[in-house]
Amino acid sequence: MATAIFAASYFFKDPVGLRRLQAVAASLWIAYGISIAAPPVIVANVIVAVMAIASTWRQKAHAAREDTTTVTDA
Repeated sequence: MATAIFAASYFFKDPVGLRRLQAVAASLWIAYGISIAAPPVIVANVIVAVMAIASTWRQKAHAAREDTTTVTDA
């Protein structure tokens, strides 16, 4: 399931949507890693989930700054 979600994320044109979906898939991998007691799976996907979420916030902040700049320049 997690792999299918990761694969589907590559069809997203919106970078924020792509990263959110990747964070969801990483969360599923984390749950799987916990269920099989596999620390490498857990740690690797915690890193992926954190990076996906952080880059989403960064993308939103960047977009907000562009909107403010556009309004100020007009």
